[in-house]
Amino acid sequence: MDLPDLRDYHRLRQGFGWHLPARYNIGVDVCDRWAALEPDRPAIIDVVRGQISPVSYGALRDRSNRLANLLRRLGIGTGDRVAILLPQGSDVVVAHVATYKIGAIALPLAPVFGPDGLFYRLDNAGAAACVTDAAGVQKIAPLRASLPALHAILSTDGADGSAIGLPAAMERESSFFDPVPTGPDDPALMIYTSGTTGQPKGALHGHRVLLGHLPGVRFSHEFLPQRDDVMWTPADWAWAGGLLNALLPSLHYGVPVVARAFDKFDPDEAWRLMADLKVRNAFIPPTALRMLGLAMPPPSSRPTLRTVTSAGEALGAEIVAWGLEAFGLSINDVYGQTECNYVLASCAAIGIDKRGAIGRAVPGHDVAVIRDDGSVCEPGEVGEIAVRSPDPAMFLRYWNKPTATAAKFRGSWMITGDRASADHQGYVTFQGRDDDIITSSGYRIGPAEIETCLRQHPAVAEAAAVGKPDPLRTEIVKAFIVLRPGIEASSSLEADIRDLVRHRLSAHEYPREIAFVLALPMTPTGKVMRRVLRERG
Repeated sequence: MDLPDLRDYHRLRQGFGWHLPARYNIGVDVCDRWAALEPDRPAIIDVVRGQISPVSYGALRDRSNRLANLLRRLGIGTGDRVAILLPQGSDVVVAHVATYKIGAIALPLAPVFGPDGLFYRLDNAGAAACVTDAAGVQKIAPLRASLPALHAILSTDGADGSAIGLPAAMERESSFFDPVPTGPDDPALMIYTSGTTGQPKGALHGHRVLLGHLPGVRFSHEFLPQRDDVMWTPADWAWAGGLLNALLPSLHYGVPVVARAFDKFDPDEAWRLMADLKVRNAFIPPTALRMLGLAMPPPSSRPTLRTVTSAGEALGAEIVAWGLEAFGLSINDVYGQTECNYVLASCAAIGIDKRGAIGRAVPGHDVAVIRDDGSVCEPGEVGEIAVRSPDPAMFLRYWNKPTATAAKFRGSWMITGDRASADHQGYVTFQGRDDDIITSSGYRIGPAEIETCLRQHPAVAEAAAVGKPDPLRTEIVKAFIVLRPGIEASSSLEADIRDLVRHRLSAHEYPREIAFVLALPMTPTGKVMRRVLRERG
């Protein structure tokens, strides 16, 4: 099932086939398998306050087994949701692996989430436990009384109020654990994805999701693993990009992963990190690439990278040209969604690299541009990117949303909402979204969640959020706000509204621009016409 090192796209496509095992567990694959073969092999390179600490596969197995036993002792088991609210670091891997081993469902959550964003996801998922740190405990503590399903909070920084001190508790547990014999379709992972209407939806994946990503990672990283490969990404491991484009596939292949948490992306530090730790492979979203370009060090101080991939936004021609100058290589573009990721990609090493195009279908995935009736578009015709079902990378369903799940499919095609065209060779060129999703700094942001938060401000009567083109971030969030009677617009009010979203929802979703308007444009049925607002700029 692994993609062979054949430098011919057509042979790769024709010779590849999925052969999923009857039993498969992500935790066993990315940890125990290597620990049994080479326990001292480095898996994670933790970088904390300048201190570099390699963590071996054997150490990950020991720690994850102890956590698995602890979770079991706390009554957490098969099918339960375990939230993981931690910055990049080996503790994230330990929590994921332990969750998979007990047959539970990992629920990764980004530290940037504020209380509203956290509460919705914890409540909607019915999370039974949360592995976090002191900062996470402080965020969750005020919410806990309203989260009856949340039985246990475990803190990597030690006991804190009702939170269990994870290091001491794990010390009391056995380092031996017999993993649950899961199958590839058993639920393993749930990542919330933004939509244009309503709150975010939990995309539930089976253990097979990692297997579904492997051909694309190997393809776009030009036949990873190669000698001395070391992976790094600034993308948070709570997102599909950081977790499934970099972390878990690298661990599967035995490639060490650098872990360095950034409160805010620092391009100067990123350059130093890549050079000092001899990073050879990187997954870097376009916004971070642009920021690296503004802080580019002299050639003698740059890392010697072998591969760079990017996803989340369309790569502009200027980034592609800059990548050739800065890294001496082509940046391989990647495309997918949380529901079905890593299905299109480039691979410059075998000539699958066309300016302006994302790439071609990754071997093992059937991807097409289709019309509204499900038929495949002619070359050059604009339609919607779709992925043929079944596909190992494809989600099982949306959590508790059967209607939304059904709406995601058109016959045997899973539709993406992304407009594109394909040429006669199968190169796909992105055209834009057919909905109101905002793409900012690699994040896909749904306006509904932002608008709900905005309306909580006492001065706001109505609100709408749209994406505004931005040269650095692709888009920024811009809010159009109708104030309540008697309230006057001011710069201080604008700052107060902006801070509300930043602190309550998420640091990546707050509106960088706010426009106060007398009314929002509406359809006859009362829906906000975001298209009109986008045209206002």
